Amino acid sequence: MAIELKIPELGDNVSGGTVASVLVAVGDTIAKDQPLVELETEKAVLEVPADKGGIVKEIRIKSGDDIQVGQTIVILQTGGDEGKPAPPPAEEKATIEQKQQPKEHVDSEPAVAPAGNSTAKDVMIPELGENVTGGTVANVLVAVGDNVEKDQGLVELETEKAVLEVPAPFGGSVAEILVKSGDEITIGQLIMRIKAGEPALTAAPEKGTILAEQPAAEQPAPEPASAPLPALQPTAGKDLAPRGARQPAAAAPSLRRFAREIGVDIYDVSGTGQGNRISIDDVKAFSKSLHQQRSAAPSQSIAATPLPDFTKGGPVERESMSKVRTRTATHLSSAWSNIPHVTQFDKADITEMEKLRKQYGPKTQEAGGKLTMTAILLKVAASALKVFPQFNASIDMANNEIIYKKYINIGVAVDTDRGLLVPVIRDVGQKNLTDLAVELTHIAQKARDRKLTLDDMQGGNFTISNLGGIGGTYFTPIINAPEVAILGVSRGAYEPVYQEGAFVPRLKLPLSLSYDHRVIDGADGARFIRWIVEALEQPFALILEG
Repeated sequence: MAIELKIPELGDNVSGGTVASVLVAVGDTIAKDQPLVELETEKAVLEVPADKGGIVKEIRIKSGDDIQVGQTIVILQTGGDEGKPAPPPAEEKATIEQKQQPKEHVDSEPAVAPAGNSTAKDVMIPELGENVTGGTVANVLVAVGDNVEKDQGLVELETEKAVLEVPAPFGGSVAEILVKSGDEITIGQLIMRIKAGEPALTAAPEKGTILAEQPAAEQPAPEPASAPLPALQPTAGKDLAPRGARQPAAAAPSLRRFAREIGVDIYDVSGTGQGNRISIDDVKAFSKSLHQQRSAAPSQSIAATPLPDFTKGGPVERESMSKVRTRTATHLSSAWSNIPHVTQFDKADITEMEKLRKQYGPKTQEAGGKLTMTAILLKVAASALKVFPQFNASIDMANNEIIYKKYINIGVAVDTDRGLLVPVIRDVGQKNLTDLAVELTHIAQKARDRKLTLDDMQGGNFTISNLGGIGGTYFTPIINAPEVAILGVSRGAYEPVYQEGAFVPRLKLPLSLSYDHRVIDGADGARFIRWIVEALEQPFALILEG
């Protein structure tokens, strides 16, 4: 039996990625859970495993392709069909069927398809996928007068997620085109009219050519004008991700159209009618509540400023942003725009801590890790988060609530050749310093080797960004939303400190704490960073209070 293996759900807010490598070939026999492709998402590079075993009969993607959740990547022969030949492609199947039909010699008159209903029918933009309301016309693929077949591409539509082809819902002749390249269009918008069943002249065959006679019973019935549009397909011919496990909304077609026009996802509306049926009042009430939330919330983005023509000053080179860089830019822009940042600075005297680090470093190396200042700060920060729970929280402005977390997961910013990644160390408060040093060493290496999984990148409550290995004194780190604080660490340096009547050299570590002023007051920010400073200077405080 031939089955399709598709891209599974990849995690929160991840809709797809770029194929980094195809790990199998046609004819390979694979086992369940064997990796099929390496997929580079906005957050990590991960392997997509096979959910069944069998023989690879067809591979529908290649390295460099942008693919989405739910898209078919491999056709697999399973069960008792391994020894059977794979079914022929659609074109070969049609040829075989023609050869099996009765044959007759025809003359050279042109063959004319029987005329059907010549009434022009409207073609609208169908549903594009979850949270996609429209796109830009990248290319119109047909012209007025063209004969098109059902499912033939009419226009290429560029959305935020992919470039898709809008297929024809029925065959016929293009009567009118109402869009052009560059137009912004939305779901439900009329794009063209097609005369269904228009005659399609074919080239006259040479005398004596054998044609298949199509039995009358197999003639396709004309589709009604109200037939639903088929699902959009990406340019490469792959299916879009389904809506998921949500049940169909109980609403009339006219009400669905109204919801689309005002920007409401009908699946999010709760019906108050019999059997939870949705009324127009339900849609209006939901739209009003959305508008109120958006008005209360800060702006999610700032319009890009038009750039000047840089080529006037000399040669330039443009390079597409990687997915990691794009994701970082979007996420940090949103965090900077929406969170009122305050940054508190301080210095910790780590002279004695540095002696302890060097003393116990070899023991940690024997366990497979490296005792770095970041590892020590993980333990210190975990203790501080217990003492100051408002730093181990998130804010829900839609419901005017603060969410306090009863677990401690800390993200550590890692500099890689693809950009900044923030893998997460989980349950930091429950691990000793050696365990943290080993885990930190391993996960940092995974980040640089592009082996991080989505699970490695999610669930952080607080972030540490250590730039001490590069240099600098202080900086203002941007909060990694939905967290409410981040600790920045710069390079330590010896400074003269006046002690007992004389100046002595002491190793000072610059610290920068950025926090969300909506949740954390300035006094609490100062207390938090001072607690970290004192814990580094007097490690006994970790045992006493943390």
